[in-house]
Amino acid sequence: MVGAGNLARALAVSLRCAGYKIEAVMARSRGASLRKAQKLAKETGSRASVIPVETQADVVWFCMPDAEIAHAVRVLAAEVDWTGKVAFHSSGALTSDELGALRQRGASVASVHPLMTFVRDSRPSLAGVPFAIEGDGVAVTVAHRIVNDFGGHSYAIRKIDKAAYHAWGTFASPLFTALLATTEQVASVAGVKPREARRRMIPILRQTLANYSALDAAGAFSGPIVRGDVDTVKRHLRVLRGVPAAREVYLALARAALRYLPAKKKTKLENALGSARRR
Repeated sequence: MVGAGNLARALAVSLRCAGYKIEAVMARSRGASLRKAQKLAKETGSRASVIPVETQADVVWFCMPDAEIAHAVRVLAAEVDWTGKVAFHSSGALTSDELGALRQRGASVASVHPLMTFVRDSRPSLAGVPFAIEGDGVAVTVAHRIVNDFGGHSYAIRKIDKAAYHAWGTFASPLFTALLATTEQVASVAGVKPREARRRMIPILRQTLANYSALDAAGAFSGPIVRGDVDTVKRHLRVLRGVPAAREVYLALARAALRYLPAKKKTKLENALGSARRR
């Protein structure tokens, strides 16, 4: 495994629990990167090293930021006999061609990306997580087997769809988190501090996700827009003048709601949003 960040930690533990042996955790450099690799190696019964390094592993999995994959591939391409090996990377946006230098040296390559969020102080289980896979035939077959072994759900994706797929994932988690951060700013206008706002919002967030899961987006949609309550929307926009960035988010999401979700008095709501934008 190349890298020891948030994804690598979750992946290595899941692989170990599924019965796979982690031969080595490779760090990009000494210092903090190597210390992370050493910690993960200890946890998974493997060794830590700094690339470039020879490896006897049948599968090499690159788990690192997109911008660093190409460099790691170039460094390892000349150090390892890639004949018959399988190489994966877990970028959501890049295709398996990012590993092309290894393919030229005899490896079968694939991109294997989990639709999941990984942050420093959380290590989610990968059981039940969907993995989008594309690449060479042998590598794809191996990837499907490994993902299924630790309880994930694997499916094929076309190279041409990777960027849109990753944008979708970005809406589902990072930009959703940005919306929550914006929501805290609006709470402050109502006199509620961020920590207390988070505590109070959890029940409605959980129920919203439960409704979305059970009923779809249209069935989960509530509030003044679905009711066609134009006056309430206007009140929101007036009070949000004090938080311009949040007002812009409100306008964008309200327009999305009118486009994709059920609403009464759509024309009047569109006029109210247009008038607010012009101001």
